[in-house]
Amino acid sequence: MIHISRSVVGAAELEAMGRVMREDGYLGMGREVRAFEEEVREYLGGQDRSVICLNSGTAALHLAVQAVTRPGDEVLVQSLTFVASFQAISAAGAVPVACEVYPDTVTLNLEDAAQRITPRTRAVMPVHYAGNPGDLEAIYGFARRYGLRVIEDAAHAFGCTYQGRKIGSFGDLACFSFDGLKNITSGEGGGVVASDPRVIQSVQDARLLGVQRDTEKRYQGARSWEFDVQQQGYRYHMSNLLAALGRVQLRRFEGEFKPRRIELAQKYRVAFTGAGDLQLLQGDPGPIVPHIFPIRVLNGKRDGLRQFLLDRKIECGIHYKPNHLLSFYGGGQEALPVTERVYEELLTLPLHAGLRDDEIDYAIASVIEFLSQAADC
Repeated sequence: MIHISRSVVGAAELEAMGRVMREDGYLGMGREVRAFEEEVREYLGGQDRSVICLNSGTAALHLAVQAVTRPGDEVLVQSLTFVASFQAISAAGAVPVACEVYPDTVTLNLEDAAQRITPRTRAVMPVHYAGNPGDLEAIYGFARRYGLRVIEDAAHAFGCTYQGRKIGSFGDLACFSFDGLKNITSGEGGGVVASDPRVIQSVQDARLLGVQRDTEKRYQGARSWEFDVQQQGYRYHMSNLLAALGRVQLRRFEGEFKPRRIELAQKYRVAFTGAGDLQLLQGDPGPIVPHIFPIRVLNGKRDGLRQFLLDRKIECGIHYKPNHLLSFYGGGQEALPVTERVYEELLTLPLHAGLRDDEIDYAIASVIEFLSQAADC
């Protein structure tokens, strides 16, 4: 099977985790996490910003939402995203308001979002789908116009740039995922990037059960014994073991993972340009370091192509089922016709830094073979 995504780890990651076990003596959150946070901050280049590492990207989104909303507040978010975006909002006691996407980028449709603003709207969560941040300038203009906080769901977008600046180096709040399939991995993990001191303190405390300023103690190899708690907290901190893995991945990213992902995406784009019944999403590899490679398969042929590829041992997927169709978030009581049409067309092809040339060539040839046969029918 040619896998749609997979982790690319090896001896260096194993050695780093072994070093922590041999030398540190503490596997929880400590100096290794602090080092990873500082290295990510330096990589992003936002000198006025802080990176707070957590045990998942979902935890990052959850604590970011909690930091800027109160229960009952509403957050605008596109429906076509992984359920983690919606779960993070509702976990914080806020209400996710499902919005349409632009079909050519699968990013938040601001015209539709504007129609859904109410007196309870407090934030907007643009999702950087497949690494594409969309028109961030327009998003921040929209937020200023309506007095909203911006929580960028940048789970797909580590290492991506917008107008020459890395995602997370500017703006309000950005949330990354470092799970096993992302552009870099810490096994499981995530991070919030922000410059607002109140947000930073809120997220740092909340990841350690709400214990105030426990982060500083952990980084000194100690912990708080006499403390206060003023907000709901969770066990969301990252461990030294996972941070050690993430630090190695970060060092490999620019020279290895990033160029390979861009190369593979460009190879798909060149091969599929002009192909009938197939539409590529807008977005240039380079500024976009693609986490996944979705295409739109038109004229009702998506499921046929999906089965054709699976029969040839080429794994493919659908990113994602719109959240407004899920029972917990309305079960389709409200229609989002553009989102629903795009969902019926999306198919994600294999893309990861370990994908071999012969594997992507086989995947491309198989897609073209199916489309040629379908055109003859």
